[in-house]
Amino acid sequence: MKLPPGKIPIDILKEVVFKNLGAERSEVVLGPTAGVDGAVLDVGSKNAIVSMDPITGAVERIGWEAININANDVATFGVEPAFFFSCLLLPENADSKIVETISTQMNAAAKELGIAIVGGHCESTPGLANPIVVGCVMGLTEKGKYVTAAGAKAGDKLILTKSAGIEGTAILASDREEQLKKVFTLSTLESAKRFYSQISVVKDALTAYRTGGVHAMHDPTEGGILNGIHEMADVADLGVRVFEEKIMVEPETAKICRYYEIDPLQLISSGALLIAAQPEAANQIIDALSLEHIYADVIGEFNVNPNKRILMHKDDTAEMLPRPVSDQLWIALTR
Repeated sequence: MKLPPGKIPIDILKEVVFKNLGAERSEVVLGPTAGVDGAVLDVGSKNAIVSMDPITGAVERIGWEAININANDVATFGVEPAFFFSCLLLPENADSKIVETISTQMNAAAKELGIAIVGGHCESTPGLANPIVVGCVMGLTEKGKYVTAAGAKAGDKLILTKSAGIEGTAILASDREEQLKKVFTLSTLESAKRFYSQISVVKDALTAYRTGGVHAMHDPTEGGILNGIHEMADVADLGVRVFEEKIMVEPETAKICRYYEIDPLQLISSGALLIAAQPEAANQIIDALSLEHIYADVIGEFNVNPNKRILMHKDDTAEMLPRPVSDQLWIALTR
């Protein structure tokens, strides 16, 4: 079967990838799991949280994104990201300037988050049109002191921080600036490009986890908010009811999505954070986030029936929660 752009379908992940995992090791507390963006390893008196992600669809700030996107995955465990490994794959015609640009971007982003860059690889790769950066982040925590995306429980409130389509908005405004400036004002595009500054969810996740009452956290990347919700519900074997009007969509995102005729709720949304929390803790978490100047709201709740995943529209009509096939960014980039 021909694969769609972006993440491979979950059935191939389960039927092929997860059946070829090498040797069994007693140190692996949590290995590859669909919807959980990291592993948990036993390292003596502590657990190590490890996650890996490539940056493939962005060019303008690829090094900066490599640090932040990978750091987000570790932070969703409620653990501070600490160490970073990188693999830089560059087009054959690349020069030393691009190495310097990516390296300085990674350095600045890592310093901001307190992350040490401890190793990696860099090469010129035949056949590449654009650079690719594959990153791996690790964090350490006391044994058992973490949550995973699989921990949601029936009755939990579903909280979303910030807004839909943050990363996709920033990428399109930057990488398609020449196209978009023909129809949008310069101020709109400059504002959209500044969405890059919102992509980290490290503060969001650590603030929520330290407040208490958090059962699960997940950062919605490819497939956007809707795919992120499905991934949390899938791995917890739950249903969910989501209120569309509660999902924040910034004006810049709405304008760009209308131009490309794509759904902001299915647009890559790094920078937003999905949180499953005990009902009685939801308001405390939202208040704590507000003190950190992070917008958050309850957008739904989980239920016990995995077949009952509903999207409630603003006009009180309902439909089954759409499941993205691939990210809307790939559609926009072809137009």
